[in-house]
Amino acid sequence: MSTHCQLTGAEPGFGNKISHSHRRTSRRFDPNIQRKRYWLPSEGRHIRLTLSARAIKTVDTIGIEAAVARIRTRGGKV
Repeated sequence: MSTHCQLTGAEPGFGNKISHSHRRTSRRFDPNIQRKRYWLPSEGRHIRLTLSARAIKTVDTIGIEAAVARIRTRGGKV
């Protein structure tokens, strides 16, 4: 599964893990990506989106139609 949110564009961040002795090693901060299925009434079909947990809350607030419109304006395929 790709670690990329279709709505917000959240991607992994990179940084350092710092041990007790203060040695630094590379690490990756992954967003909380989930696959969620929504009913899209305007098209009469279900769609499956790859969203971060924050984006799922955004869809609950603005609605699926507005969220799909945002994804399409970003150039995403639904």
